[in-house]
Amino acid sequence: MAVRVLNAMTPVQRAETSMLTVSYYDVGTGPAVVLLHGFPYDIHAYADVAPMLAAAGFRVIVPYLRGCGATRFRDATVPRTAEQAALASDIIDLVDCLDLPQAVLGGFDWGARAACAAAALWPERCTGLVSAGGYVIHDLERATIPAAPERECALWYQYYLATERGRAGLTANRRELARLLWRQWSPLWRFSEAEFERTAAAFDNPDWVEVALHNYRHKLGAVPGDSRYADLARQLQGMPRIEVPAVTLDGGAHGVVPASDGSQWRAYFRCHLEHRVAAGAGHNIPQEQPRAFAEAVLALTKPSSSLARVYAPQDILARYLRPAWL
Repeated sequence: MAVRVLNAMTPVQRAETSMLTVSYYDVGTGPAVVLLHGFPYDIHAYADVAPMLAAAGFRVIVPYLRGCGATRFRDATVPRTAEQAALASDIIDLVDCLDLPQAVLGGFDWGARAACAAAALWPERCTGLVSAGGYVIHDLERATIPAAPERECALWYQYYLATERGRAGLTANRRELARLLWRQWSPLWRFSEAEFERTAAAFDNPDWVEVALHNYRHKLGAVPGDSRYADLARQLQGMPRIEVPAVTLDGGAHGVVPASDGSQWRAYFRCHLEHRVAAGAGHNIPQEQPRAFAEAVLALTKPSSSLARVYAPQDILARYLRPAWL
């Protein structure tokens, strides 16, 4: 039986921000691309995307988000919050630590929200945006307005985590809950147990449960955010338009959210280059369809750039790609 060869995202580096000790994977040289994972995932969502982009001439940085993997809060007394303003601020703090004046930002799930929020708040630091799921900044003022019943049903895990029963359940069954969500959100993705366990180790972070609980409870309006981010949160509450060039993505086989044509988000982007549907992908597009995600990043490269003159994007990817099953 053929065994899939899994890319190892090691070694990880560490950067000290004012809030966190951020663990991140760093590969390649050239213009910076920062790729951001979601919940319940980790940096290995980009295990195939990162080397593709590094081969294309980029420096690729993939951090563990707060509460995940080897990233740690520096102060034991700091609230374990994860509102969108905090996640966005973490990105800028990291690129500051790495002395990067600008970077392309890309993400899905929490990572897409963090990337969208950072691009909206600090457009001078973001040269382009790839957002799986489109414009995903939360409108917290509408948190109590119910969606259609079928959509509410799909959010069961958020309501579960809003309860103390959910806290106990996530603490005791973190792997089981994560595996269930992977299957529900990506019904065509045949991930192996080795792939799952490679990521599940990141859930052992001592703050993983509290950070996840806060993210969803805050989204539902059940708990306040950290006052450190209050001003940023107010700016995001206005649902600001994103001024940087953007490519949006949907999974063509998402188990919950049908793929769209992206038209519902265009008013939120000043320069919406295009919307793409990753055929066969569910929620975790970069891990399920890494070529589609890497090509979305490359689409932000201007045709007149030296990279585009030397290699067409499809040629760059073809040089790197090998059969997934050996």
